[in-house]
Amino acid sequence: MALVGVGVGIAGALVLTRFLSSLLYGVSPHDPMTFVGVAVLLLTVALAACWIPARKAMHVDPMVALRYE
Repeated sequence: MALVGVGVGIAGALVLTRFLSSLLYGVSPHDPMTFVGVAVLLLTVALAACWIPARKAMHVDPMVALRYE
């Protein structure tokens, strides 16, 4: 889902660069390093948001979790 979001976001950003170019300071509207950097940052945050809770859940005994509910 994060990859789809990054793809749609990059496509939308490329379409909107014409309108937002006056708001950018010191960065060209089609700067590839900015697009790659933001995509990598977003994917890293999405991976951490999935991995950290899954890692914690692996350490819980299933019977303890079922009895808690």
